[in-house]
Parts: sequence; C-alpha cells; structure tokens
Amino acid sequence: MPHHGNEEEHSSSSDRDGRREAEQRDSESQKPVIRDNRKVDPQTGQARHPDQEPPAGAGDAAGSGDALSQAEDILNSVEVPAAESVAQGTVSAEAEELKDDLRRLQAEYVNYRKRVERDRAVAGEMAVIGVLNSLLPVLDDVDAARQHGDLADGPFAAIAAKLENALKTYGLVRIDETGVEFDPTIHEALIQQPGADVEFDTVSQVLRTGYKSGDRVLRAAQVIVAVPA
Repeated sequence: MPHHGNEEEHSSSSDRDGRREAEQRDSESQKPVIRDNRKVDPQTGQARHPDQEPPAGAGDAAGSGDALSQAEDILNSVEVPAAESVAQGTVSAEAEELKDDLRRLQAEYVNYRKRVERDRAVAGEMAVIGVLNSLLPVLDDVDAARQHGDLADGPFAAIAAKLENALKTYGLVRIDETGVEFDPTIHEALIQQPGADVEFDTVSQVLRTGYKSGDRVLRAAQVIVAVPA
C-alpha cells in the first residue's frame, strides 16, 4: 500500500509521547523519599516496634504525601523527647529539693535528740545533787557522833557506814584532807595562823567536812590555814 504523508507525523508524535513518559518516570524516581522513623505513631498514638513490618499501604501513603508536611511532622516528633527531658529535669530538681528538706529535717531531729538527752542528763544530775545536799546535815551528825566515840561499835555504826557507802555510789566525795595546799575553790579558810615548817598556805585542820560530786563542789570545807612565817 502506498504510504501517506500523515504517517510520518504520526510516528513523530508517538516518539514525543514516549520521551515525555520516560522523562516523567525519571522525575518521579528522583523525588526525595522521606522515611518516618518515629517511635510513636502520630495518628494512633501507639508505639511502633522496629521488628514489626509496617502495615500494607503505609509506604505508599508516605510517598504520596506532601514532603513539606512530612518534614514538619518529623521535626515535631523530635521536640517530644526534648519536652520529656525538660519534665524529667523538673522532676529531678523537685526530688533534690525534697532530699535537701529531708536532710535538714534529719539534722534538726538529731540536734533535738542530742539536746533532749543532754537536758535529761542535766536534770538527773541536778536531782541527785538535790538529794545529796539534803543529806549533808545528816552526814554532819554522823561525823560528830563518830568524833565523840558514839559510832565506835554497834548497829548505828553499821548503819552510818552503809549510808556513806551508798552515797559514794552517787559520786559523793568527802573534802577532809589535811596537809594539802589551800585551794579556795574547795576550802573556806576560817582561821589563818603562821606555820613554822610550811612554804605555802597549807590546810592544817578541818573544822567541817566539805563534799563534792564529780567536778561540782556541794559545800566547801571549813579549815584552818597555816601560812609561811
């Protein structure tokens, strides 16, 4: 059959259509592909597991969506851990503040307990001292009876010894030594007289016995002091 002139035009038109389709496929293949690696699905709010395969059509939906909106979604998903870290930082600061308050409360409790124990010890000591002071006149009578020979023997001598030994267990100490240096903190000098063989003020005689409990002087001893001539 004879060839007509429009056949050449038809073939050239087919070539142009083929080239346009090839260029369109190339442009589609060069489009950027954005993969959604977020751990939480923004639509359902459920956690994603890397080991699970994405549901069918998810890849097509991501590829068919707008690239700019997908990029914005990814950026928004990155802000979530930052917000969580800020919240965690706030919680951590509050926890540290609570710990500081607990430490201060513990220190105050320890100081309070020490103060209570110290006050209790002082109160107990003062109670003992009060009892000892009330018994000093009784001890003076015992000493007077002993000096007069009334407690040389017999049941009253045993009772007096038991009383003195019981008071010693509460820290009561007699101040009745002679020949020692005069100490104004535990001695009360009633008489001073020159001494021939003394180099310093010396207690020569005790007129009334003194007593102390620990470091506390309950009553100073009344003495006669020999001074150097």
